[in-house]
Amino acid sequence: MPRGRYSLHDPHDHTPLAEEHFHCAPGPSGWRYVSQLTTPEGAHRGSVDLALDDLGRPIRLELTAGGWQVRGAALDGVTWVRTDPAGLEATEGNVPAHAFTGTSPAFLVATARLLRLTPSSAATRVRLVALTDPVLAPRTVDQSWALIDREAHATDSGPLMVDAYQVTALDTGERHTVHIAGDVVLSAPGIELEELQTPPSTFDPHAA
Repeated sequence: MPRGRYSLHDPHDHTPLAEEHFHCAPGPSGWRYVSQLTTPEGAHRGSVDLALDDLGRPIRLELTAGGWQVRGAALDGVTWVRTDPAGLEATEGNVPAHAFTGTSPAFLVATARLLRLTPSSAATRVRLVALTDPVLAPRTVDQSWALIDREAHATDSGPLMVDAYQVTALDTGERHTVHIAGDVVLSAPGIELEELQTPPSTFDPHAA
């Protein structure tokens, strides 16, 4: 069960945004990621609880930030309920998309797990519902993912396979690279892995 800490920052000016303390693990029905976020000053900022099925689809998402809460799942596309900080009003949403995304590294692992790309795969288009800070406002985005490199890195516990993905925002054409090892993001725009207490879990590429 990987356990560690990410630092999140603005990818443009590198302003520190949060620390994300996480643990995650594959299970009999898929994969689960749980985290707590704090501000750079140490105050509580939000939380993430994401569970995927064995095909990489989100079967449960609970996300909090700034008092707002979103609960969602893959259902007729993706469906969610967003509740305001006072808890007086809940807004439902549904769009024909594949999964969710957001600032948490969990969503990068989830998208990679959903797409199951190989180095020989063509770039794949995916539609996601982005839940954006600070109020978890939903926005539909289209991205293209391609696995451009896969390398084995020697570690004390054996070879570690690191995948490099090229992610393109189809509305702007902006491209960036995401490096993932198993179920841990090693680097991505706005994300740095600061601490990892146990090695990443590995997914069976032939499962499901």
